[in-house]
Amino acid sequence: MFGIDSSELAVVVILALVFIGPKDLPKVMRTVGYWVGRVRGMARHFTAGIENMVREAELEEMDKRWREENERIMSVHPPDAHYPEPGRADEMPAVAEVPEPMLPLDEKQPHEELPPEERPLP
Repeated sequence: MFGIDSSELAVVVILALVFIGPKDLPKVMRTVGYWVGRVRGMARHFTAGIENMVREAELEEMDKRWREENERIMSVHPPDAHYPEPGRADEMPAVAEVPEPMLPLDEKQPHEELPPEERPLP
């Protein structure tokens, strides 16, 4: 606890008993316990607030990625496209081209142009 050994804690207790006195020691310990509890509560509240902000930022990032992926899918497969009955693959419409920014890295640049340490694993 805070890097205090049991012998050091015993010295602090003896000094508190000598300087504060046995009569006022319980009152002082209650006051110290009260303030330690308040500080711990504030620290817990602060930590929970930080964790909540991080969680909200992660959710916003996931929502942004989902919207981008949804837009990409909707551009490739528009909702008003005419799709034939199941089982008639010859009548399927051509798939729209994927926009340039959405192509993965390995389709934009061949693997040979990348340095060996940046090449993806096979």
